[in-house]
Amino acid sequence: VCLQAAERLWGNGSRLVTEFVLVGFSHLPHLRITLFTLFFLTYLVTLSGNATIITVIQADRTLHTPMYRFLALLSLSETCYTLVTIPNMLAHLLTERHAISVPACRAQMFFFLGLGCSHCFLLTLMGYDRYVAICCPLRYSVVMRPTVCLCLGAVVFCSGFSVAMIETCMIFSSPFCRGSRVEHFFCDIAPVLRLSCTQSTGRALGIFFLSVLVVLASFLLILLSYAFIVATILRMPSATSRHKAFSTCAAHLTVVLVHFGCAGVIYLRPDSGAHPERDRLVAVFYTVVTPLLNPVVYTLRNREVRVALRRTLARGCGAEQRGPADRHS
Repeated sequence: VCLQAAERLWGNGSRLVTEFVLVGFSHLPHLRITLFTLFFLTYLVTLSGNATIITVIQADRTLHTPMYRFLALLSLSETCYTLVTIPNMLAHLLTERHAISVPACRAQMFFFLGLGCSHCFLLTLMGYDRYVAICCPLRYSVVMRPTVCLCLGAVVFCSGFSVAMIETCMIFSSPFCRGSRVEHFFCDIAPVLRLSCTQSTGRALGIFFLSVLVVLASFLLILLSYAFIVATILRMPSATSRHKAFSTCAAHLTVVLVHFGCAGVIYLRPDSGAHPERDRLVAVFYTVVTPLLNPVVYTLRNREVRVALRRTLARGCGAEQRGPADRHS
């Protein structure tokens, strides 16, 4: 009934889809409550972790540097990224109706791709920041001055959402009449494109190569930055200096490997969408698990963030202890 309601006649007699049905985890009805509980708790921890990072960076003046400003921006981007997909997925786990209108699907895809592309560019910018800090330390305060960082951050998000606009327009440039079942828990590129009335090889290749350009170009630029960084670190005479330089890059490099590894598995395959169950499993990892890993990695692997977090907590506890004393006096 839901599928029939999602379609109407098109000019040539075929059915024109007016809303999609997200398959999600409907093939696992006995696990719906378990999955909801697991994803919901993970989502709460993710939001709390990212909010903590943003708050600590804002509250502690020692972290008011380009590197940590970019980290706060990354946490904000991750928070918005999860808001695009996870609440809708949680709602579908508790309800029988999994429909989403075509305009809503288009909007979800646009913001998901925009934030995903911006994430790639932002990680590239953070790699460049580490390159300047380690390879050109005397010029760091000039090259990465606040106005430059602000402009670079704006370019990152403008570029990310420009790519998303192009890809979304290409995907939704023709109507959909090959069924309304989207073999995913959100509107991703491959499962939606398979339902298009006009199966254009050129359009599919254009979307594929644009995805390759974003993911591969960002990753190669990060590798180039780290090639210079490693070469500079190996020339340092002091083992302590080498260890400190490596430690400032470890958290960022860990996040890069996880993010681009998942993006490569999903978007750098010509047959993307041919294995929906496997794609859904990988998608769970990069939409639910990866956003959780980022705050964990940056708080556990970054000494300055840990110290700032303890300072912030100590100030908060000190203020609470002084409050009752002030009231009694």
